[in-house]
Amino acid sequence: MLASDGKPPTGEWGYEFKWDGFRACMTVAADGTTRLHSRLGNDITGKYPELAGVLAGTLGGKPAILDGELVALDAEGRPEFNLMQTRHQQGPSPALVARTPVTYFVFDLLRLGEETLLAAPYEHRRARLEELDIADSRQLVLPPWFSGHDVDPDDLLAVVRQRRLEGIVAKRLSSPYQPGRRSPHWVKYALTSKQEVVIGGWRPGEGRRSGGLGALLLGAYDTDGSLVYIGDVGTGFTDRALDDLLARLAPLARRTSPFGTEVPRDRARLARWVEPELVGEVEYRHFTKDQRLRHTAWRGLRHDKTPADAVVPAPS
Repeated sequence: MLASDGKPPTGEWGYEFKWDGFRACMTVAADGTTRLHSRLGNDITGKYPELAGVLAGTLGGKPAILDGELVALDAEGRPEFNLMQTRHQQGPSPALVARTPVTYFVFDLLRLGEETLLAAPYEHRRARLEELDIADSRQLVLPPWFSGHDVDPDDLLAVVRQRRLEGIVAKRLSSPYQPGRRSPHWVKYALTSKQEVVIGGWRPGEGRRSGGLGALLLGAYDTDGSLVYIGDVGTGFTDRALDDLLARLAPLARRTSPFGTEVPRDRARLARWVEPELVGEVEYRHFTKDQRLRHTAWRGLRHDKTPADAVVPAPS
């Protein structure tokens, strides 16, 4: 179940902090064996060996399905998306797992034993989740939620700003769990705007980046299904990310622009076009009426998203 963008509503809603990581469902077998699946349905269990059997002995031998976020924490205990980029690889080395461990933040319970909870209200599912008495650890965290009867979302946003978190998610107390649907029953609000983008090309770098990647040309799909050019991004890359992107883009080379709209001449002059297959995420300040992202910074590839997930945002 996915959240819609919007201002946090008040009243019959619950609120959670928004965690900056990769969404995943965890399936727990009766013997405690766990498997992880991304929102695309891919089995990513092997990428996070530290989470194997993390709930063994906790569920009383009952199978379960949980929903949550895979998060890598920085030295101050805050989610750090760039760290997740380094961890999302099949068969990570023991050294990488030790250096950048991942924590599973559990926020929903979809099944317990023979009981399917998809039709149960959000408030009930959270109560059942808390009854499991999951002890917070380095591998597993049951984060708090807050009822709109007790807390004003503006107060939570003040905490988000103070702790430099991403935002909050509001969930209607009576809402069922609707798999695969982006529902108005869940509303996400981030303090900084982020956008999924499709990489349609790149420009060579200059100076220190001479011979490498200088900037990415970005697109998103409009309501007609056309890939619209929405700007570029040339900051926020680590040297490792630049090398990785070049390696991934090389086999996608094509002769013509994949965009259905015109790319400005100064941006297209030295462009190397690619098939629009890689999805990334950028942070930005504004999206203009002429459909351009302004003040962009690269955040990383989104291995858990498809090109269709990159939709042209509303002007800001």
